[in-house]
Amino acid sequence: MEQKDTRKIKILFLFTLVTLGFVIFIGTLFYWAQIDRRLPRLTYKEQIHATRGNIISSDNFKVATSKKLYKAVIDTRNIDPDKLDLFVNLYSLYSGDNRKRVKKRILSRRGSLVLSYKINPKNAKHLKSLARKLFRLGVFKTYHNKKTGISFLRGLNIVESGERRVYPVKKTLTPVIGYVKKIEKDGITKVTGVKGLERYYEDKLLSIQDTTVVGNRDISNTIILNRNSISSRRIDGYDIHTTVSLKLQKMIEDMLDKYKKDLDAKEIIASVMHSKSGAIIALASSNRFNPDFIRREDYKSLNVSAIEYAYEPGSVMKPITFALLLMAGKVNPYDLVRTYGGRFKYGRRVITDTHDYEWLSAEDVIVHSSNIGIFQLAQKLDAIEFYQGLKDFGFTKRTNIDLPYEKRGKIPSIHRLKSETYKGTTSYGYGMTATFMQVLKAYNIFNNNGRMVTPYIAQYFEDPTGKKYPTIHDKETEILPISIAKRMQSILVKTVQKGTGVKAKIDGLMIGGKTGTAHIAERGGYVRKYNSSFFGFANDKKNNFTIGVLVIEPKKKYHYFASMSAVPIFKEVVIRLIEEGYLAPTK
Repeated sequence: MEQKDTRKIKILFLFTLVTLGFVIFIGTLFYWAQIDRRLPRLTYKEQIHATRGNIISSDNFKVATSKKLYKAVIDTRNIDPDKLDLFVNLYSLYSGDNRKRVKKRILSRRGSLVLSYKINPKNAKHLKSLARKLFRLGVFKTYHNKKTGISFLRGLNIVESGERRVYPVKKTLTPVIGYVKKIEKDGITKVTGVKGLERYYEDKLLSIQDTTVVGNRDISNTIILNRNSISSRRIDGYDIHTTVSLKLQKMIEDMLDKYKKDLDAKEIIASVMHSKSGAIIALASSNRFNPDFIRREDYKSLNVSAIEYAYEPGSVMKPITFALLLMAGKVNPYDLVRTYGGRFKYGRRVITDTHDYEWLSAEDVIVHSSNIGIFQLAQKLDAIEFYQGLKDFGFTKRTNIDLPYEKRGKIPSIHRLKSETYKGTTSYGYGMTATFMQVLKAYNIFNNNGRMVTPYIAQYFEDPTGKKYPTIHDKETEILPISIAKRMQSILVKTVQKGTGVKAKIDGLMIGGKTGTAHIAERGGYVRKYNSSFFGFANDKKNNFTIGVLVIEPKKKYHYFASMSAVPIFKEVVIRLIEEGYLAPTK
């Protein structure tokens, strides 16, 4: 019995021992399963973020582009104290960071540390190479955590932190390009358009698809790309190819800067448009900013005044009124109009001209810019004809140019246009408002056989594969019969040959246009401030361009007259077109 009991005890002891070993084994497996996620992984997942598309000039210069940003991450516990200076020296040399600042940050923190968030792609590539060299040099050593019992070795890790929008040409083509603001998306810095082309084409410029790369990693956390690694295709935003020539744009901007200073003007705007297509090859302002570094003093320059500044256009409206009269058959260009020696009393109102002609032919009312003459001629239009005619020319409507926040302007109602006073003042550009681009689009009708086209800046989009997609614009519409458009064109040519626009004349080219000098209204009354403008065209045998110039509040004495300010600028724009081969005068 004693032997049997002893045998049972031995069997029970052995069973207990085996059971205890099995429990310890299961417990160990469970423990390691729980802490597995804290161990270094053999595989590594890297997100490669797609970038915003570029904005490119017609002469193939990038005027807006995106640069990737990277951050440098280390764990200070892995740096061998004896080789700290070696790490600091090499990292600072490769990154361009300040050596003293880097060392101070490392010594002040124990654990994971981001040394920089704004490493450019070039430096990031060099730093990734450095990371592998640092391991070979023994700069990093394994750290053992006594609390968790975990050991780990992490080196210098270079990962994406986002993108930065860059404007290589600085102020050129602003404010048309616009600018962006930063947004944080899943811990990554992205940008979104706020103004200009950046805003209007946000859906095209926006990046489409990021890339995820999964694969085995080497000791420096770099993915080993082989047939076992997995990656998806990255799709960047579309590039926007514009119609604007960067060279011509810069030449015109430099010229506007000179005139702004000389005329002591608030702002000067100039634009050149292909008359047949509506393609804008230059849209320049004297008020510009650097989108990379917008300062408080730049705030007044952020808007695109060509579409966001509505003003009373003045005498540039006279040809449009005259065209409506011709189309309604209510005037003959050779009719005589009495202009009363330049002073005409109408009720309590006195209308004046800058000349003392007693009589003018109807077309010479335009040529010599007679307020008295057009005031009387406009009375022949009924309110509906005038109102609908102005709307047909595009007033009170957006031009649909590819820029955001475009204003519509306003004209008197049909009811008000029944008043002879409103009808008369509107005929020479008072009592209504329009934008620079609306007037340019309207004048283009005279140089395009009576047909209206939509002005545009983006010529086509290009996807990351190189496939091109042309932009879509409104269909052109007939506003004037071709005979009337040609007649108006000849009257505007005569205005340059013999009238108020004579300073725009250049031999060998067909140049026509109309001056406009308008008082500015403030606080319910007109003050001694002016806007002066000249809108017209310049053609050779092959090319037709519609050109506009607006000088806002010139303060130089006597130069508020358009003939003294806007016209000379117009002529210089045409000279630039000749110099760059857009126009070829006949000899």
